[in-house]
Amino acid sequence: MLRVGLTGGIACGKSAVASMFAARGVHVSQSDAVAHRLMLPGQPVYEAVVGQFGRNILDDSGCIDRTKLAELAFSSQPPRVEELNRLVHPAVRAEQERWTEEVRKNDPRGIAMIEAALILETGGRARFDRLIVVMCQPEQKIERLAKRLGVDCQAARREVERRSRAQWPDAEKARAADFLIQNAGTLEETAGQVETILLQLKREAETEP
Repeated sequence: MLRVGLTGGIACGKSAVASMFAARGVHVSQSDAVAHRLMLPGQPVYEAVVGQFGRNILDDSGCIDRTKLAELAFSSQPPRVEELNRLVHPAVRAEQERWTEEVRKNDPRGIAMIEAALILETGGRARFDRLIVVMCQPEQKIERLAKRLGVDCQAARREVERRSRAQWPDAEKARAADFLIQNAGTLEETAGQVETILLQLKREAETEP
């Protein structure tokens, strides 16, 4: 089985690319979805995060409001992003290691892909046989995030800049990549790159011990 990491900067289209791979038969785990599940009430991560960051991050139903949590983590002085990561990332990694072993048992010649924003920043590169980095133009990140959050471009620009400070620059991510996907054009152009890379990954998966 081939272990593949998929990463990139904020609003570069990682999830869209992950969906393209999944539609073509790749086993995909998205770290954001795993983290969301682990932060539901009753989960140990939920208790740890609320204990560390306070009940002000909860919504009316008692669930963690991820917008409030992100605002606190990124806007505090000094920022508390690393503090949050220490609570969440080990649990996410453990869950994905369990998932990866399940994929290995069920599809030993398959591809297990983990999509995560902070693979490089958290020292996770060694977990993967291959790393794919998704990129786009800086202004596209702002436009896409504005559309996703329903805010104006000025607010989206501030959010991109704020979150990017906790990530490696795109150029450094690109240097660490085995494959680059330029997600600056049409969906069809991105899909073409996905298919080209997938052919190579399938060949490698077939030869993995």
